Amino acid sequence: MSDIIIERTANVSSLILNRPKKKNALSFAMYEALTEALQTAQKDPAVRVVLLSAAGDAFCSGNDITDFLSSAGMDPTSAPPIRFIESLVGLDKPLIVAVQGAAVGIGTTMLLHADLVYAGENAKFSVPFVGLGLVPEAASSLLLPRRVGQAAANDLLLRGGVIDAQRAADIGLVNEVVRAPAELLAVARERADEIAAKPPRAVRLTKALTRTPQAEVLARVHEEAKHFADRVGSDEAREAFMAFMERRPANFANFS
Repeated sequence: MSDIIIERTANVSSLILNRPKKKNALSFAMYEALTEALQTAQKDPAVRVVLLSAAGDAFCSGNDITDFLSSAGMDPTSAPPIRFIESLVGLDKPLIVAVQGAAVGIGTTMLLHADLVYAGENAKFSVPFVGLGLVPEAASSLLLPRRVGQAAANDLLLRGGVIDAQRAADIGLVNEVVRAPAELLAVARERADEIAAKPPRAVRLTKALTRTPQAEVLARVHEEAKHFADRVGSDEAREAFMAFMERRPANFANFS
């Protein structure tokens, strides 16, 4: 079965991350499938809303480590993850996301491009880039402070800690916490159907008027991508990943 499932219900295109055994870690192939699905939804006049969800007990545990480590030398501004983010930025139709369990790295930063986010009570959010010797991606260095405020963004990005669903709702990262796990997807789908029934052009114009201009977001996406690519090959990142694979604390005492 495909790692990305695409379903169509009336005017809603549903995209489902379907790699539960890997906690829905995103491979390059998954990024490419998501990009194609988003571009198809963008071009299809019958699609009025895109609904993104995930199978299993986690939403997305971040990048697939194998593809991630093999990306050295790739043009950072045209890699599959960047094309996926560009497709999110270019989507002029509402994007609704249902999040359960872990949302790590891109699993959290992609939410900054969503219009409505619903979280299960068990959802956990983290952006551990700095601890891995990396920098933020997906324009999160721009969008996260604007979404949750500078103080909360600093806490998430610099400390790299984990916040629960209620904290995410309190700071405005998600719209609503759904207390009954079995109802999460039903709630998100109900909201998608509700918006899909509204005047489509008015919906698209409202989204455009309330979002950060695309050019500004894309410029930050590409700026971050260049720094990110440099950091992947850095001594700091190498120490962080070696420590992760060796199941030991990373030691940055000799770095300056």
